[in-house]
Amino acid sequence: MEIAHKQNRGFTLVELLIVVIILAILAAIVVPQLSATTDDANSSAYDANLANMRSIVELYRQQHSAYPGQAVSTGATCVNGAADGGAVGSAAFLTQMTRYTNSAGLACTGYDAASFRFGPYLKDGVPVNPLGTTSTVTVVSTGILGLTSSGTGGWRFDSITGEFIGDQ
Repeated sequence: MEIAHKQNRGFTLVELLIVVIILAILAAIVVPQLSATTDDANSSAYDANLANMRSIVELYRQQHSAYPGQAVSTGATCVNGAADGGAVGSAAFLTQMTRYTNSAGLACTGYDAASFRFGPYLKDGVPVNPLGTTSTVTVVSTGILGLTSSGTGGWRFDSITGEFIGDQ
């Protein structure tokens, strides 16, 4: 009597190695594409945030005849809300961008149709610089066009010229 041998069907080591090599090649092609896409997204977000901030700063200038941060934002008497407590420079910029202001740039937390009818221009605060690391705005008063980065990772703004740049 003859015994029938079962033949095991499976993958050989060579076949498995070929599949692994093909997958490695595909991964080597795809992974760099994904990181380039992330860089492109950050660059696009940076461009959009920068354009938005420049537009907001120019809107403030049109309504107040001065750039934010140029004038002190204190001394207001608010009917609704609380007056700002003494901001100048970078703090004044942030206050004037995130609160209601009157025509002189004085800030208040509440809206008043007679006085504090402008703003707030940034309801969610200053956006993070996608190419940097923070949302801080450094306000300078050089009055010279061609503002340069100081490497803080946030934003940089000249309250005299209105120039607004990313500070990478």
